[in-house]
Amino acid sequence: MENRKREIQLKFRVTEEEKKFIDLKMKEAKISNREAYLRKMAVDGSIITSNFDMTKELIYEINKIGININQAIHLANSNKDISKEDIKNLKEMMNKLWQLQRSGLSKRLSF
Repeated sequence: MENRKREIQLKFRVTEEEKKFIDLKMKEAKISNREAYLRKMAVDGSIITSNFDMTKELIYEINKIGININQAIHLANSNKDISKEDIKNLKEMMNKLWQLQRSGLSKRLSF
């Protein structure tokens, strides 16, 4: 204890609801040490986490769209018509991609 860098102790009180909210934010940030979490929030004011599951899902959707675009171009180059259904499917996939991107951005933690 004599060799501690941080000698000053700060204390503050919270309600039960605030404590639950702090615990939830710690869990979302994947930080188990409350002191480290509170110090980081007090000094920096925000913690940004990345959701790699969302990134993987976006990459998967982009790959599916790329495959469908390649198929459509292949059909066009072989002088066959591209159906309205094919175009509709491509549009639906693009909409899903935009929805995934928006939901990923909204899950960013900041204070």
